[in-house]
Amino acid sequence: MSPGQAGPVRGELVLVATPIGNLGDLSARAQSVLAEADLICCEDTRRTRALLSAFDIRAGNRLLSLHGHNETSRLERVAECVAGGGTVAVVSDAGTPGISDPGAWLVGQLAARGETVTVVPGASSVLAALVVSGLPTDRFSVEGFLPRKGTERRRRVAALLADERTCVILEAPGRVAATLAELAASDPARPVAVVRELTKVHEEVWRGTLGDAASSFEADPVRGEVVLVVGGAPAMAAADERDVEAAVRRAMGEDPEAGPRQVAERVAASLDVPKRRVYEAALRVRAAGDVQR
Repeated sequence: MSPGQAGPVRGELVLVATPIGNLGDLSARAQSVLAEADLICCEDTRRTRALLSAFDIRAGNRLLSLHGHNETSRLERVAECVAGGGTVAVVSDAGTPGISDPGAWLVGQLAARGETVTVVPGASSVLAALVVSGLPTDRFSVEGFLPRKGTERRRRVAALLADERTCVILEAPGRVAATLAELAASDPARPVAVVRELTKVHEEVWRGTLGDAASSFEADPVRGEVVLVVGGAPAMAAADERDVEAAVRRAMGEDPEAGPRQVAERVAASLDVPKRRVYEAALRVRAAGDVQR
């Protein structure tokens, strides 16, 4: 490139949040990006065309379907547009793309190629349900949609019930009662919020326990878009040093041949504390000769 010559113009991929119900939640910035984008990737072109029409934004031939079954095949067209200096907007049917919706994989691919990826934040059913639930928001996880059945579903249900963080679950209305019943079977006293039709006319937030929710929604099935926000598992009290050293003394007394590392592995697992902490306690106990026999 000769001195003073401008480099190639690069475009950008823009994730644009769209309303989850109330059209008034589409920001002015989002409208501007959608009006000016060279290409708009969307889950359902019909829904996005209707959204654009509501804001007098011309869709033309700029809409490109992008969903879980064709995301891979769309990559090169999107990448070519961005590399050529174009702006590609990505939207989902509702909310923020990439959260239990197409977009995350595409972002990773474009970012790996060194392209610019930005976001126009806005509506999100996950965050909206979380903050309105009344449950702790300082630490939370997003489970998204659970597998419908099988070993993987059981594994993930067990993991979320063991997690101390508040958990956000997306669920189809026809499966809400079954999911609540499954969760309640393990911990009926756990707090939960069932959030329905966020930002819409019939918005509803039900708060209570999993046990009560299972009974309530078995008798009165829900309709519309649903998000479940489940309280975290009670935090386990950390074992203090006296507990650790007492457990180490017992382990050494039961197996005099066991070394500090073996004892550390055994006790750390039983008390759910770091191995390093138990190993250091084992060294102290052995040096003091204070073994419980």
